[in-house]
Amino acid sequence: MGLPNSIVGQPPDSSDSSCMNRRVVVTGLGCVTSLALEVPSLWQGILEGKSGIHPLTILDTTHHKVRFGGDVPNFDPGQSCEPKEAKRLDRFSLFAIWAAYHAVKDSGLDFSKEQSQRCGAIVGSGIGGLNEIEEQNLRLNTKGPDRVSPFTIPKMMLNAAGGNLAIQYGLQGPNFAIATACASSNNAMGDALKCIRYGEADVMITGGTEAAITHMGVAGFSNMKALSTRNDAPEKASRPFDADRDGFVLSEGAGILVFEELEHAKARGARIYAEILGYGGSCDAGHITAPDEQGRGAAMAMRNALNDAKLDPSLIDYINAHGTSTPLGDKAETVAVKSVFGQSAHSVAISSTKGHLGHALGASGGIEMILSILSCYHDIVPPTINLETPDPNCDLDYVPLTPRERKVRYAMSNSFGFGGHNATIICGKL
Repeated sequence: MGLPNSIVGQPPDSSDSSCMNRRVVVTGLGCVTSLALEVPSLWQGILEGKSGIHPLTILDTTHHKVRFGGDVPNFDPGQSCEPKEAKRLDRFSLFAIWAAYHAVKDSGLDFSKEQSQRCGAIVGSGIGGLNEIEEQNLRLNTKGPDRVSPFTIPKMMLNAAGGNLAIQYGLQGPNFAIATACASSNNAMGDALKCIRYGEADVMITGGTEAAITHMGVAGFSNMKALSTRNDAPEKASRPFDADRDGFVLSEGAGILVFEELEHAKARGARIYAEILGYGGSCDAGHITAPDEQGRGAAMAMRNALNDAKLDPSLIDYINAHGTSTPLGDKAETVAVKSVFGQSAHSVAISSTKGHLGHALGASGGIEMILSILSCYHDIVPPTINLETPDPNCDLDYVPLTPRERKVRYAMSNSFGFGGHNATIICGKL
């Protein structure tokens, strides 16, 4: 007779205070972006100041006001997914599977040798399967109810990305989806941090994915005046903190990371990129799309993350800003940083990599967490490209145009979303 279930795969006793202090590290990184499909190439492109923004290729923009963005043309899931299975997945799930494939490979994990109940996945997405929603709505209206695909629901549902990752790797631990608009990735990673920290899991695949460059997505954001309209100069359109910014640039992709309990990672000799030290969230509880102009919710998220990490603000060396290139958002984030960091606000290096990549909505936080971690790992701060005319209302050190070598012991990454959602993650050298 086998061991009772209470012994097999038993998590640490939650009454033991030591299980509340389990340390969480990052051992694997994977991405899909308009600039690169693998992390080393992405990092190199970021440091070289390259832009992934271009005239859109994945849809006909003839009738659209905005005709550019950060799409991923000719994306092929390749070895990350069987062709038959790929047909049953929406684009946002395929991005997550690709990025997770590379993150797991990077980590060196073999899930067949892990306790499946101690491994899970939490993946964020702001919108989910918008491609599938549009395609099946067209079928419904032109061909009738009987022609709607039986795969519609499992393709479009927000939890499809995490659910399919669980199936692919046999992950029987915590698994759910987070949808907090552009804060989705950071909220997902924050929950993954807690799952490991509090003894519910040893390994978590986490981050975010988004594929919202569709006719409805582009038209919707464009008609609410959220997007830049620089059709004649796409590469210059995303210009965080610049006086001439006129809106964000819509992009797509995924940023997936492998979080792992420190001793578990050490025991298998894993390469460790960084430690995840703190997480904080909040809500503006104000306007459904506009940020709080005083940045109070954003400031609360940063303070909560600092308190969770037990760090004084003066110890943060780098902030990967939310910095979407919107007139209101960049100014509000500047105000928030000043309110949290006080006198040290002008000493911390800040940049927005959305200048290179545009805004991948619910995936942006995962991608930016990868870049924040690499900043710690390599002691280099990525630049804010296209920051050519500083805005007097955004008067902090936004590392314009070129990267900067600097000791980065602790880095913070901000993500703020429609709905007033704010989420901050802090990482640091081990």
